[in-house]
Amino acid sequence: MVSIEEYGEFETAWCPGCGNFSILNSMKKALTGLGLSPHQVCLVSGIGQAAKAPHYLRCNVFNGLHGRALPPAQAIKLANPGLTVVAESGDGCNYGEGGNHFLAAIRRNVDITLVAHDNQIYGLTKGQASPTTMQGMKTKAQPFGAPSAAFNPVAVAVTMGASFVARGFAGEMDHLVDLIQQAVRHKGFSLVDVFQPCVSFNKVNTYAWYKERVKKLDATHDPTDAQAALRAAMTFGEEIPIGVIWKNTERRPFEEMLPTSGGRSLASAKPDHGALRRVMESYV
Repeated sequence: MVSIEEYGEFETAWCPGCGNFSILNSMKKALTGLGLSPHQVCLVSGIGQAAKAPHYLRCNVFNGLHGRALPPAQAIKLANPGLTVVAESGDGCNYGEGGNHFLAAIRRNVDITLVAHDNQIYGLTKGQASPTTMQGMKTKAQPFGAPSAAFNPVAVAVTMGASFVARGFAGEMDHLVDLIQQAVRHKGFSLVDVFQPCVSFNKVNTYAWYKERVKKLDATHDPTDAQAALRAAMTFGEEIPIGVIWKNTERRPFEEMLPTSGGRSLASAKPDHGALRRVMESYV
């Protein structure tokens, strides 16, 4: 039986009231609920306030460069298939600096989970517009309003036929725990985009703002229906659906497409000296 205490308690550098706390606690509950011990988990992050989350968990951690959480996360999973690998970083890190890696991860479909802390602002660098900032929102760096249209990662993931796509809210912890657990259980690349209020630098998308708008998807939503999934993904305004948006039941994980994988870790693989000798002799 895994206890939540095994994942530790640490002093954080987050502002009081930050949505990151709820996501951190949800992650702990999700992992322990799945019966995963710390040594069975590897959390990977880039740079940013959200990317500090793995620092506050006692487990395997890789903290990389800004926007570069997904490449090492995929490499870790391919090198050690027995690990549960979760990439955890912010909207700027994943969808801005890491935008191309996000698209490539959807295409590749390695069996990892991405939990994106989406606060619609750059919190670490003190409040400029991020890729998901609503168009027209005024920030310190955009005093006349953000001129660019907001990036919709959930809609992009659905359109690209991602393996699993969900949207959560830091103010709905029990719901978020369930979404993370479903994402981890799913075979293939899973996205959980989490609305995470930034109490210091985003005065628009507050807890109250979201609580008035988020609505849990009910049993009438079919996550295997691409059209229904896209409608839910594109809905953002007076009502914002949260829950499992899309499941692609036809895609195989990247690992199953590699004949040399075998589902074993690289550390346990033994070199075939005879095969190597034959290759070398073929050049003589």
